[in-house]
Amino acid sequence: MANIIFMGTPEFSVPTLEEINHKYGIKCVVTVPDKPQGRGLKLAYSPVKQKALELNIPILQPEKLKDEIFINQLKSYNPDIIVVVAFRILPQEVFSIPKIATFNIHASLLPKYRGAAPINHAIINGEKITGLTTFIIKEKVDTGNILLKKEIELYDGITAGELHDILMIEAPKIAIDTIELLLSGKYNALPQNEIEATPAPKIFRDFCKINWNNSAVNLRNFIHGLSPYPGAFTKICDNTVKILRVKISNHKLEPSQFIITNNNLLIGSIDNALEILEIQPENKKVMNIKDFINGWRFEKSGKIEF
Repeated sequence: MANIIFMGTPEFSVPTLEEINHKYGIKCVVTVPDKPQGRGLKLAYSPVKQKALELNIPILQPEKLKDEIFINQLKSYNPDIIVVVAFRILPQEVFSIPKIATFNIHASLLPKYRGAAPINHAIINGEKITGLTTFIIKEKVDTGNILLKKEIELYDGITAGELHDILMIEAPKIAIDTIELLLSGKYNALPQNEIEATPAPKIFRDFCKINWNNSAVNLRNFIHGLSPYPGAFTKICDNTVKILRVKISNHKLEPSQFIITNNNLLIGSIDNALEILEIQPENKKVMNIKDFINGWRFEKSGKIEF
């Protein structure tokens, strides 16, 4: 039986952790240190730590990945394979430890969408197909030789949250297939084509502001690619709102013109208007558009400044 170490942090990593542990057993889990959270600043565990505790798997939470004590702890498990799913950038001192390989599961079809936000950027850019890639980690992020790919067809109007959940369910299968491939020794890891490489950098707030001087399709993709988090935002009558789900309307309005009518909120683009379906006012919960309109106390039409 192989000695496997698992590294990960968020909810996305958990189903893969469970499946690998069920099939092979995991010698050790590596995740981020606990973080103070909430008003009481109580230490909160990562989802991966919570699951590892349930499964009675030893846990390491290094502050620094180059820490000598941490490196020696990893080596003591004598790993054949390290599996990485949504964790930190590993130094060579770590990814070179296993006898066979350290591999990562990345949420795009590499070399497209290298970086921290591949799910968001694939939808923002209107991709029809994306997926998962497993690759052998090397020093330059997301550039290692490819082991396996799994394509996922994107349905019209999918959000980043919905794609996240689909890929989270698919990830355990490609993880197991990759482990079996590596253990067999009968694999040919293929170099990535640098000409096809595209970036998927981390998304910051300034990026999320909606520019209504765009087409309805591009605006829908932008909004859905940032939904539910971090959320595309705009200001209506000086009220900042996140718009989380829309559909393309047959109505025509000027770019940034809005109108509230018949329990609908329409906002104009350079072609068709967008009908807003889900919205989140500042410091409030996500709501459907009918509930939002019922609480609206401002003008029922006007222009959005952007």
